[in-house]
Amino acid sequence: MIGSIVVAVGYNLFLIPHEIMSSGLSGLSIILGMVTSINAGIFNFLLNLPLLVIGYLKLGRTFILHTILSVVTISIAMYFIPVQPIASNPILCSIFGGALAGLGIGIIFRCSASSGGFDIIGMLLTRRRDFPMGALLSVMNSIVIVFSGFLFSWDAALNTLVSIYVTGKVIDSIHTHHVKVTLMIITKKGEEVKQHLLSNIYRGVTMIDSRGGYSNEKSNIIMTVISRYELSEVKSLIQEVDPYAFVNITETVEVMGLFHKRM
Repeated sequence: MIGSIVVAVGYNLFLIPHEIMSSGLSGLSIILGMVTSINAGIFNFLLNLPLLVIGYLKLGRTFILHTILSVVTISIAMYFIPVQPIASNPILCSIFGGALAGLGIGIIFRCSASSGGFDIIGMLLTRRRDFPMGALLSVMNSIVIVFSGFLFSWDAALNTLVSIYVTGKVIDSIHTHHVKVTLMIITKKGEEVKQHLLSNIYRGVTMIDSRGGYSNEKSNIIMTVISRYELSEVKSLIQEVDPYAFVNITETVEVMGLFHKRM
């Protein structure tokens, strides 16, 4: 809900007053709100209804309930927050409005939800391939730029492009679910660490017998691949069993084979 309110603040105080569009269906809602007398928040809710049904069927009940909460919160906040400019410079408003929208959407993504619209399509695509969510949304949002150029002005379209670019970059800095890391854990408590990890995270591990090059003592190497979201939890789990474990963490370029992708 906090992320959704941040998104609405970015729309009503930075983007809409300067005829700068946001990304996805929210941008289309802003366009419809500008060319009609109906509030953009109402359009935002109505346009999202079909995709919410698709999301419920494809992405699961919990995810879509959280998304419905986000869409409703954004729509209500857009309805009640007054549309008035904070600054007079449209370029600055494009940057800061896009950053606020990206911050809010990134928070929403990290809570296993979406702000509706193209986000749901993006979530469906990233389930199949590990695309950066922000970059994917930026590509799909080119339709908003074209609409804003023809309906308003190409200055507005270029400012919209700046806003969408900044939004995508901020989302990718917060929503790092597509980033995978590989852990090489060297420990003398291999069995205990293995069982602790398997009991607390939904990941497989590989055990390798090893011997210290200097000490000549036997130990175990445990290898696993996890998402960036899980890294903090896994480090804590390792520390709980073996505070002296040596852990090498590297960013993974690509994963082939079975890897469970959670939202």
